[in-house]
Amino acid sequence: MYSVALLQRQLVEYTSSLFQEGFLDGQFNQLQLLQDESNPNFVVEVVTLFFEDAERLLNGMEKELGHDNIDFKRVDALVHQLKGSSSSIGAQRVHRVCIAFRNYCEEKNTEGCFKSLQEIKQEYTLVKSKFETLFKMEQKLFAAGGSAPRW
Repeated sequence: MYSVALLQRQLVEYTSSLFQEGFLDGQFNQLQLLQDESNPNFVVEVVTLFFEDAERLLNGMEKELGHDNIDFKRVDALVHQLKGSSSSIGAQRVHRVCIAFRNYCEEKNTEGCFKSLQEIKQEYTLVKSKFETLFKMEQKLFAAGGSAPRW
């Protein structure tokens, strides 16, 4: 059985590394501040919705880019949605790739769009894995009787 203090320290160190590596930004802190006793799963719920939305948007981008005549406005609209939702949860690296992707859409640069789609998928997969690890660490801490540190 882990001690609560050890689990808390591991959680703080892991979360700090996510900020240092640029996966998360200050918006994630803002999201955490909205979580309280009346809604203890708020962050997990919001991030889970982001995952579902991102999957739908990525599939849509892939489908649009698979057409012979690419509708760059449609692709851009999907990227814009992902950019907004990634920004709202503080997923900084996904957000950053979306900005470059939108520029390629504006230029109607097919090669740039395909490259950006692969980068977004990679960053999305990474941040999803990081969030899943973070949430597992929190669950372990709660199961041991601890509480998440307030940022």
